[in-house]
Amino acid sequence: MTAGDDGPGGGGGDAGDRWTGSRAPRFVRRSPALHQSWRVIVFVAGLAVVVLGVAMLPLPGPGWVVIFLGMGIWATEFEWARRVLRWTRQKVAEAAHRAMDPKVRRRNLVITALVVAALAAGVGWYLWRYGAALPW
Repeated sequence: MTAGDDGPGGGGGDAGDRWTGSRAPRFVRRSPALHQSWRVIVFVAGLAVVVLGVAMLPLPGPGWVVIFLGMGIWATEFEWARRVLRWTRQKVAEAAHRAMDPKVRRRNLVITALVVAALAAGVGWYLWRYGAALPW
């Protein structure tokens, strides 16, 4: 491996030629047993973070953010996780682009205004019918 190499199979070519292999330190990549141990540790760490994120979905906390953080940990070693993150980023960018469409924004504002008006009418009806005292 020369000084310009980024890793096995990827040779420090131009800036667009990015090696997508292991992010383990070079001394870890040199030893197959050590590298396999590294991958197991990365997998377990990513799994722990993903499980924590899944637990945060019904509980208080940023569940999806933590899940994608765990996927990011996995993506340092596993190509399948890189593909999932790439696909997710692409879908989020497409959704953000669609959300900026003036017609969609107008529709969303109208729907939000209607929901707020319905909630206000429901609260008004409740207060008119039962007053401010809660029934329980």
